[in-house]
Formats: sequence, C-alpha cells, structure tokens
Amino acid sequence: MAIDSKTQTELEAAVFRRLVEHLRSRTDVQNIDMMNLAGFCRNCLSNWLKDAADAKGQPMSKDESREAVYGMTYEEWKAKHQQEASPAQLDAMKKSHTH
Repeated sequence: MAIDSKTQTELEAAVFRRLVEHLRSRTDVQNIDMMNLAGFCRNCLSNWLKDAADAKGQPMSKDESREAVYGMTYEEWKAKHQQEASPAQLDAMKKSHTH
C-alpha cells in the first residue's frame, strides 16, 4: 500500500492519540507492569513526545509532555491511580532490565 507522507503522518498521529486515550482509560494498568511486559510505559511516551518537540525546536517541558500523555498532571495521576509496587513487580523489573 502506497500512501503519501502527509497521510502517513496523519495516520500515525491518530494511532498515537488512540493509544494515549486507551492508556488514560486503563488506569488499572500500572507503569511498572507496562515496563515489565513491553519495555515502555506512559513516562516513556511522554519522554518521546518531549524528544520529538525538542527535535522540532518546539518548547515543551517534561511536565507538559507528561500532562499530554496522562491527561492531568503527573502528580495528580500518581495520587489517583499509582499503586505501590509489589515485591514481585520490583523483582520482575530488576530481571527485565539486566540485559
């Protein structure tokens, strides 16, 4: 399938927005679980967003990029949704980051 670069960018942006909306609705999924299973989490997405903004010369703070992903401030999200990591989650994190 051949598509022009503008359409490809629009499709990729739509996918990103859908992913962000999905993650916002799945507050039961903890970042540590995402990291252990997929190797990235909401914070990674916000960091990648900031990196892309920086590459384009677009001012964006870390707090702004996190709010764009979380839909609220990071502190607010943590207070509402972040649970204390279990020993099993922490152990899995150590094992998944040894390579």
